[in-house]
Amino acid sequence: MSETPKRPWEQRLHEAGSRMEEDLRGIIQYINDEVVPDVRRNGSDALRSAAAELQKLARKMDDHAGRTPPPPPPPPGDPSKP
Repeated sequence: MSETPKRPWEQRLHEAGSRMEEDLRGIIQYINDEVVPDVRRNGSDALRSAAAELQKLARKMDDHAGRTPPPPPPPPGDPSKP
């Protein structure tokens, strides 16, 4: 069976789709090579920073409500922990 020739707009659409697939592969490769390793290296620092900001927010909320905040948890690896 022979294929019917594609109309010009169909050909352009097919080419655009092919370019999009190629660009998407490049984006995925960039994320895997550049972004993911950086997140793995710096993710714990970002979490610590977010936790500190959440502590500040909790203190402000407690102050606003007139409550006494609970004491901060002991640092990790503290020998006084049970």
